Amino acid sequence: MSLTLSATVTREVNGGLEIVEVRWPAVVTTDLRLDEPVTMEKDKIPAGGYSAMTDYPEDVYTEPSDFDVHTLKNLGPLTGLAGIWQGTRSLDVNPKAEGPEEQVFVERIELQPIDPQTNGPQLFYGLRYHTHIVKPGEVETYHDQVGYWLWEPATGNLIQTLAIPRGQVAMAFGRAAKDDTSFELVAARGSEMNGICSNPFLEHAFKTIEYRIKVTINPDGTWAYDEDTVLMIRGKTEPFHHADRNVLTKVAEPTPNPLARR
Repeated sequence: MSLTLSATVTREVNGGLEIVEVRWPAVVTTDLRLDEPVTMEKDKIPAGGYSAMTDYPEDVYTEPSDFDVHTLKNLGPLTGLAGIWQGTRSLDVNPKAEGPEEQVFVERIELQPIDPQTNGPQLFYGLRYHTHIVKPGEVETYHDQVGYWLWEPATGNLIQTLAIPRGQVAMAFGRAAKDDTSFELVAARGSEMNGICSNPFLEHAFKTIEYRIKVTINPDGTWAYDEDTVLMIRGKTEPFHHADRNVLTKVAEPTPNPLARR
């Protein structure tokens, strides 16, 4: 009986990303960008100080008590996403047995502010979202997705969590300053932080290697996203880029979070 150990690696090449499988032993290097320092805003540093080994406070229990409860005023780069939106300037490129299929769609997405969230001294402001997509002229669900968009003012960290009713969840990480109008988040297979988890059939047939979303908030009040989900499909030797994009127009304003309505 023999045991083969291997790893799936995403590497940059001219024109994009390439996913390869390497057998151990192997030498794998990482991008210097993975080690970008996190700079905390001065007025956000807890009085207890920070460990010399991390960017986290020594006191991991004490929650902040003087934060603003008005989420809509503190969403930073997510401010332009709050509300209810619809979009038809769309395209989905998905895998089929006979080759890639292009499909336009009608999307409605609701992004509502939640009360500020704390993990000890960590503070997030965010939006709870629900995306519902159909094909033009149809009522059957084409895609459904729920989750949260979160922004941490102290670090600029952005998080998107997502769950779809095909048995798959993911958490994508990025970073953006308060006034940024464009940002990108990534989730990667195997990561213990910004990872992807799929049900056994999807792991067998349509293995998700990477999920990437770029959001652009436009001067006219619309916003757009461009997603690239990299799949390794059973029986194929090359990764498939499942692409989705749309431009969303606001149809209703958000409802303030519960604490802000007191």
